[in-house]
Amino acid sequence: MPASISASAPTSKASPVAPIDILRFNTCGSVDDGKSTLIGRLLYDSKSLMEDQLEALQRSADLTGGGEINLANLTDGLRAEREQGITIDVAYRYFATLRRKFIIADTPGHVQYTRNMVTGASNANLSIVLVDARTGVIEQSRRHTCIASLLRIPHLVVAINKMDLVDWSEDRFNEIRAEFEQFLPRLDIKDVKFIPISALNGDNVVTLSAKTPWYAGPSLLGHLETVHIASDWNLQGFRFPVQWVNRPNNPKDEKLHDFRGFSGQIAGGIVRPGQQVMVLPGGLTTKVKEIHTLEGPVEEAFCPQSVTLLLEHDIDISRGQMIIGMEDLPGAGTELLAKICWMHPRALMPGRKFLLKHTTHTTQVVVSEITHRIDITTLEPGPAPAGLELNDIGEIRLRTAKQLVYDGYHSNRLTGSFILIEPGTHATVAAGMLLPAKTVVKPDDADFVI
Repeated sequence: MPASISASAPTSKASPVAPIDILRFNTCGSVDDGKSTLIGRLLYDSKSLMEDQLEALQRSADLTGGGEINLANLTDGLRAEREQGITIDVAYRYFATLRRKFIIADTPGHVQYTRNMVTGASNANLSIVLVDARTGVIEQSRRHTCIASLLRIPHLVVAINKMDLVDWSEDRFNEIRAEFEQFLPRLDIKDVKFIPISALNGDNVVTLSAKTPWYAGPSLLGHLETVHIASDWNLQGFRFPVQWVNRPNNPKDEKLHDFRGFSGQIAGGIVRPGQQVMVLPGGLTTKVKEIHTLEGPVEEAFCPQSVTLLLEHDIDISRGQMIIGMEDLPGAGTELLAKICWMHPRALMPGRKFLLKHTTHTTQVVVSEITHRIDITTLEPGPAPAGLELNDIGEIRLRTAKQLVYDGYHSNRLTGSFILIEPGTHATVAAGMLLPAKTVVKPDDADFVI
């Protein structure tokens, strides 16, 4: 789940939401396209490295860089990665400029590490797909772009790297762009930006390069600093999974308080004091009395802020339940249809039982059917397989032991996603995206609190 973000709330329903000051993005592409080098260049040229990191680069230069600084070593932390010059695991890095803070996920390019790419991109606002200017668009370029579309990442940057090796040819840049644009209409990505770069030399990464007078767009960092992401969050239906019950004078609190509140992260919509809400499962309704944040009470809060809600009535609510608004109601049920990425070496077979973790709620679940495997290069469904193998993406039917309150992943990434956990080992074996429910919660069925 994303971390809590500090932002000023909108003053009315019609007013725009203030820009969120954290951008999460991932880099992806084929092997040796320069993903780790690009991140190293961003950190190095934006002066976001500590002295000890610079010293570590200098020490590793003779071992891995032939006496020259190897910027990829900033993210390729495993010894196996440095020896092979590839990325295996997902590496996270953090940096900031005067305009915005950034969380970067450097994901591997190999086909067998598709699950790592899904993990790194699951919370991303933006995805950077690197393409080698010499080889152009290949299968992995299409694969990672399709995964970005499947994960509903709203913004895409196609960084055409190693332009220095094709003499900064505008024609070559336009050829790759045209090839990409041939299959983009099949995907659900509305914001796509093409940028010619040289990650090794820094051209068009942090500052614009004089070597591309034919390119009129921003540098990569300039685009990352200004891309509009405030409207990416779902602000239509209020969703509040309860994570923690704050009881009066809780000894775990640094500041003692004398109220009973419900803490968590808003997963959708906007909430205000006096707003009528419903608690699910159960259907009891009440009104919001107060909203508290770390800085104190506020008159309005919205996704993805972390808050504590005080309700007008003393209702028995525990972790795993969800407080929702009375408009744009979610779905609910025990029969689920979902797309998943299978992440375990042992194949998924129908009939297997798992724990399903959805927001703050965990319940037992059985896989009742595997409907089809998805061709990740086209997103087209294939025939129903006997099972899903490691890194496969497919569509399955699930039956839960307890009712789940959720939205389709298409409309809300936070309340439409889940993970499957193996009961014996507690290993995460799959990441899933829920399809819209057939049954929607009905406000007429609610039991009003008096």
